[in-house]
Amino acid sequence: MTRTPHPAPEDLRRDPLPLRGRTALVTGASRLAGIGHAVARRLAAYGASVYLHHHVPHDAAMPWGADRPDEVTASVRAALGDPRARVVAGPGDLADPAAPAALVATAAEALGGRLDILVANHALSGSDGTLDTVDAAMLDAHWAVDARSVLLLVQAYARLRAALPPRAAGGRVVMMTSGQDHAGGMPDEIAYALQKGALASVTRSLSTTLAEHGVTVNTVNPGPVDTGYASGDDHAAVAARFPAGRWGLPDDPARLIAWLATDEAEWVTGQVIDSEGGFRR
Repeated sequence: MTRTPHPAPEDLRRDPLPLRGRTALVTGASRLAGIGHAVARRLAAYGASVYLHHHVPHDAAMPWGADRPDEVTASVRAALGDPRARVVAGPGDLADPAAPAALVATAAEALGGRLDILVANHALSGSDGTLDTVDAAMLDAHWAVDARSVLLLVQAYARLRAALPPRAAGGRVVMMTSGQDHAGGMPDEIAYALQKGALASVTRSLSTTLAEHGVTVNTVNPGPVDTGYASGDDHAAVAARFPAGRWGLPDDPARLIAWLATDEAEWVTGQVIDSEGGFRR
């Protein structure tokens, strides 16, 4: 595609469906209050077909509990901007080393044989500790879900993209990190912080590797997002540390991630991007 220094006026007008005809896999899209659900709704609203990955047993074991996958799917389907697009959902335990490749293959097949966008949003909650209390089992559990599975998802995705014409349009990978690199770090969640830090560190390497396939790779730190895990005084104390006086909402990082998936963001790659509303640590 030939680029000119100054786009024509008609090219400056934003397409209301910039992801029309594209396909996306969003992992960890299992809770109505979650970031994955918000991301999937945004991608669907922009015209994409979306495959929603969920792992209900993980959420069911957490204090916030699990939502019904069909409710999440219905919510995303209601947001579809293109009536020809599809929303499909399926389970997967990404702690299983064979699951990431199987999930990518399943999603691609369900969406017509092609996968353009991968949003690796899933993570393991709990099973963590301080430096004094963390043990090998905790480290291994977070490694398997928070880092290893993401790399294996990207690997399987890259192999699919390699089969397309060189630099085929629309290739996007977005990973999720946390506040482990900022002031104070995450001293009570050593295993989680370690693996999320690994994703941040590998972003540049993956972006270089996938550039030949026309794929951008970026990682988003959403900051504290109100997904239902905090309440009372803890909730109020965190809200007070934002200039806006409120927590981040799931749709806040979702808007950034959806933009990164569009052609408007094709020149942004290899970046770890904070989207946290000026949160004061």
